[in-house]
Amino acid sequence: MAPGSSRGLRLLASALLMAFSLAFLLPLLWTLRSALLPEGLAYALPPVFGPLTLENFRQVLLGPLGRGFLNSLLVASWVVLLGLPLAAGLGYALARYRLGGHPLRFAVLATQMLPPIVLALPLFALLRALGLSGSLKAMVLAHLAFALPFMAWLLMGFFQGFPRELEEAAQVDGATPFAAFFRVVLPLSAPGLFAAGVMGFLLSWNEFLFALLLSGRETQTIPVALSALVTQRGVLFAQVAAGVVLSVLPVALLARTVDRYLVEGLTLGAVK
Repeated sequence: MAPGSSRGLRLLASALLMAFSLAFLLPLLWTLRSALLPEGLAYALPPVFGPLTLENFRQVLLGPLGRGFLNSLLVASWVVLLGLPLAAGLGYALARYRLGGHPLRFAVLATQMLPPIVLALPLFALLRALGLSGSLKAMVLAHLAFALPFMAWLLMGFFQGFPRELEEAAQVDGATPFAAFFRVVLPLSAPGLFAAGVMGFLLSWNEFLFALLLSGRETQTIPVALSALVTQRGVLFAQVAAGVVLSVLPVALLARTVDRYLVEGLTLGAVK
């Protein structure tokens, strides 16, 4: 192939990649533009790009959306703190000891195939009977119900690719299987644990149905608070855009901080 043709193909590939990137980034950039405009100009035609203001962010942070932001942060953090140790233990047992055999593995996977409403109604009745409906505790338990199986399945694939020789060497040195798991497997499984923790956080952060059914006025999370911006006057478009930016920002910062561990954790268990 001639050098000119090779260069032309590279330029074409770069142009296509830039076009696809812009196609994905344009909605986010347009949302950010709408969040920085006064409410009356956010949906003006033809579109305008000034004057810019932070008033929409101030209004949503001082209103129910600010409280929903904190509630989402608390619930998602507790889901990770409680779910990650349980998922690590279950994933390791499924990977190393074939706990429950294929039926249990299928049962763990099948929970991800069910429509959320199948779990939402029984959970609502159960938590209401326990007097927890409308509390953050109910939200944490509900989110654990669907995040824990996913985190365990993800870690099971990671532990299956973990070298058995390292555990056997620790046991030769006198460590029990339990000690080998805590002293050898877990410290070397940081990428997989990061990946499972991030995915569990995202599942809880973005969940809407359970939050809608189980939250109260003071405990609604950010997806429910965003839906409340649809008022009798219509959709507060600029405030919704500001809320969307605030809801995306923590997730983007988290993914950017642990992206190396996330990619490594998601791929290590894929190929043996």
